[in-house]
Amino acid sequence: MPEVVLPLTVRDLTAEDLYPGFSGWTETYLEGTFNALDRAKRGEVDFLAVCPPSGIPVATGGVDYAKPSGIPVLWQLSVDASLHSCGIGTVLIQALEQRIRGRGLTLAELGFDENKPRPRTLYERLGYVVTGREPGAWDEEAPDGTVTRYETMITVMRKKLA
Repeated sequence: MPEVVLPLTVRDLTAEDLYPGFSGWTETYLEGTFNALDRAKRGEVDFLAVCPPSGIPVATGGVDYAKPSGIPVLWQLSVDASLHSCGIGTVLIQALEQRIRGRGLTLAELGFDENKPRPRTLYERLGYVVTGREPGAWDEEAPDGTVTRYETMITVMRKKLA
């Protein structure tokens, strides 16, 4: 099968990019993303979109600079499920790391849900190393609209940026 290569651009995510059903996101997740975009206006976070020529985001993610540790944390990393393992997550993470470097910072941190360990291989390939574990919890919305609290353990990983 021939390989298809599409150019990708990385830009700031905007509220106009988000709409009901965006990338399968629930209303709860969208609400959190709108809050993150408000924080981006205050310089507390960067939130990026990776787009093919259509301009419609196929991956999104942010970096939070306001964590108590003082270490920027990559979070809400999402790649459209049909495009997993195509290198788009790498593009997204490298762009977020560049934003961190642009602020003169030299460390980045991220975490993954231990019940969903698939991203760990990518993070390790990009140079992140495990530094610990911590409890994590957030609200999740079911297809019927009910919201429940999801609790898990998070593996925390860190990278020194060159």
